[in-house]
Amino acid sequence: MIDFTERQIDIIGILKKHEPITAEQIAEMLGVSKGTLRSDLAVLVMTGQIEAKPKVGYFLSKNKTDRNSQNVWKQTLVKDVQGVAVTIQKTTTVNEAVISLFLDDVGSLIVVDENQYLEGIVSRKDLLKVTLGNPQATTMPVQLVMTRQSKVYTITPDKSVYDAAKMMVYYEVDSLPVVKPSDDSSSKKVIGRITKTNIVKALIEMSSEV
Repeated sequence: MIDFTERQIDIIGILKKHEPITAEQIAEMLGVSKGTLRSDLAVLVMTGQIEAKPKVGYFLSKNKTDRNSQNVWKQTLVKDVQGVAVTIQKTTTVNEAVISLFLDDVGSLIVVDENQYLEGIVSRKDLLKVTLGNPQATTMPVQLVMTRQSKVYTITPDKSVYDAAKMMVYYEVDSLPVVKPSDDSSSKKVIGRITKTNIVKALIEMSSEV
């Protein structure tokens, strides 16, 4: 059984008083951005606590004992919704990394070696920190500012979307590199990534089919 976060409990409380309600309205009431709520809303839908209807909004599930919604997301695998990994190498400069972020419209870049094995991850926040007030930082290699492989949270393609959403909420990250299972736990080959956006798109598509 999943332990809901304080924000997820607040969302349920808002729906009790204001359903149906849009994500924009919920975000305004909580004083956060709509993007911040993406994974929280996805988890609540997956666990059958709330429901979503296109052009209507979110509302409380009428039958909380119905586990169909949760089961669907436990049966939907990461490989079914994952996207292409946007990767760079550790010798890539900070300036080149910033350009990649904007060109690919992503919040983080996965750092890999020449064989696509994971070496780290660098986020928009990492790059912003190092460049503020330091014009020389743009020529630095990203290996000096990235989060090392040993501290990067990953997921395998055979795990469920439900597992991925729980990890993103628990570790407070926006995405997870999808890695090929290996007997050697220290070597992880990157084959994609799953993001809050991937999950929300899948959620919308599934809601549209109902």
